[in-house]
Amino acid sequence: MIATASDAVAASRYGPACELRRGPERHRRRRAAVALVVGALGACNTADRLSQVGATPALSAIEDPTTQPGYKPVRMPMPDVQPVSYAPNSLWRTGSRAFFKDQRAARLGDILTVKVNVTDKANLANETKRSRTENESFGLPNALGLENNAVGKSFGVGGTALLSAKGTASSDGVGSVQRAETVTTNVAAAVTQVLPNGNLVVEGRQEIRVNFEVRELVVAGVVRPEDIESDNTVDSAKMAQARIAYGGRGQITDVQQPRYGQQIVDILLPF
Repeated sequence: MIATASDAVAASRYGPACELRRGPERHRRRRAAVALVVGALGACNTADRLSQVGATPALSAIEDPTTQPGYKPVRMPMPDVQPVSYAPNSLWRTGSRAFFKDQRAARLGDILTVKVNVTDKANLANETKRSRTENESFGLPNALGLENNAVGKSFGVGGTALLSAKGTASSDGVGSVQRAETVTTNVAAAVTQVLPNGNLVVEGRQEIRVNFEVRELVVAGVVRPEDIESDNTVDSAKMAQARIAYGGRGQITDVQQPRYGQQIVDILLPF
């Protein structure tokens, strides 16, 4: 918190009592400022949504992925560069994958098809049981003849259960996880970067609009040229650092999401 000149003058003139009185006022101002910012953001969002009533969701423009905010070139450990050698009077060169020209993606801007095939299943079950029973007793049947004395009997001498304790504890816990996810589709991706070792960084984005709902599919990762098949396709399972996102936006997605106020309350409430 930044102290102003008026705060310093008030502190020197009135002492700590003035600071205690100004403390709640500062907190009220801070809460009012936060409420004003949240209200302004909510008003902007409300106005934007009201302007789209009855209109279909707009598709994103086709743009260069490398110019988007937050884009960072991929950096990975690379082996030493091996010089290409040509044999005299030979049509074959070192590192060539075919005798004729290879039509598969290999250069910056080339396009290949990513076959997305994600099948994820998990079935976990765990059960824990624990029980414990304790029974303790303490008696004093004989103590120097005091068991026949009225005073001794008043203190419990001569009894078989002067002290008795019992305890029982048990717990039973059962947990299970069942999950099944399947995504199967094809996405055309462009080569956005060629790494020094020849691996290709690819990224593809697909948008499909059906009525008032837009489905988005984003695929990105690192591909080896050797894993690209002869029909210029590559399986998503062979992509390193794969990033696959499947979602949507529109009326259905908007209804499924809680309101902004509820999301803020869920974050702020400690219970």
